[in-house]
Amino acid sequence: MTFLRLELHNHTTESDASITCGELLDYMAENAVDAFALTDHNTISGHAKMETLLKNHPAPVQCIYGMEYTTYYGHILCLNLPEYVPWDSIDPGNPELIFRQIRKTGALAGIAHPFSFGYPFATGCRFEMHMTDYSAADFIEIFNNPEPLYAVNLPALTLWEKLVLEGVHIAATSGMDLHNRAPFEGQYATFIQKQDTPISQALTEAVRSGQTWVSKGPLLTARSIPQEQSILFEIQDGKKTGCPVDSGKKYLMTLRMPGGSLTTAISPDSPLCISRSSLAVFAQGPEPCPVIPKLYEENQELESLLCVSPVLYLPLAGR
Repeated sequence: MTFLRLELHNHTTESDASITCGELLDYMAENAVDAFALTDHNTISGHAKMETLLKNHPAPVQCIYGMEYTTYYGHILCLNLPEYVPWDSIDPGNPELIFRQIRKTGALAGIAHPFSFGYPFATGCRFEMHMTDYSAADFIEIFNNPEPLYAVNLPALTLWEKLVLEGVHIAATSGMDLHNRAPFEGQYATFIQKQDTPISQALTEAVRSGQTWVSKGPLLTARSIPQEQSILFEIQDGKKTGCPVDSGKKYLMTLRMPGGSLTTAISPDSPLCISRSSLAVFAQGPEPCPVIPKLYEENQELESLLCVSPVLYLPLAGR
């Protein structure tokens, strides 16, 4: 497989950042990003400027046009947003309405940093809308890199896993929430498979099919082998600066399911085959059974988490 590295949460001087559209474009190109999102707060004024920059000064990076709705009740991240959708009548008791309005334009709508610190530190940053139907959202930002790992990102990851294991189909993403030239090294990025389509289409297809990887660099992939009733897991290098794959190293893989988890060592040198029957003991709840693969560097502590892979949906019940 060939992958694209995406940075899906970035700001410019069009809202509250210290870098211009041109500086953001240059910084992404310098850091070998394949595509980045322009998601200024409550404005799409930078879209035309970025389009002009890319037209007049072609760069080896693509732009995803979006916006971050910044409300008193939480932030909504929009990707592939073709037009501004007014949100002055947003209802925090029924946020599904604005999510559906956004999606009607063809855009993707997700929850940004849902457990960020809110009042009195950063009023509105915490997602406090009363969401009853998470299927109205396309994704959850499970890692917002500047936020505290345990206080903010762990609850976001936990919420996403809970929803997935309950049967909700919702993608996971990450973001730098870039407001300046913050370093990318050691931070999570979102990866999707490379397609022979425009980046906007490839991203939409990846998010709506749940085929997104959130990773510091190493990518854990899975491939079904029907004739053997098994799944083949492999580690691939996402080629992200600062977190290369160590070919001689043993990593730790966990497969989380509604009824428990399977944990095993895995090496980049040796793809690992797991039989479906060995997973069937953990099959509970929805059918097909959701399986969340994660890759760790050494142990199952959050600091060691390298990659959250796309959810697998396996027909395991009764096996």
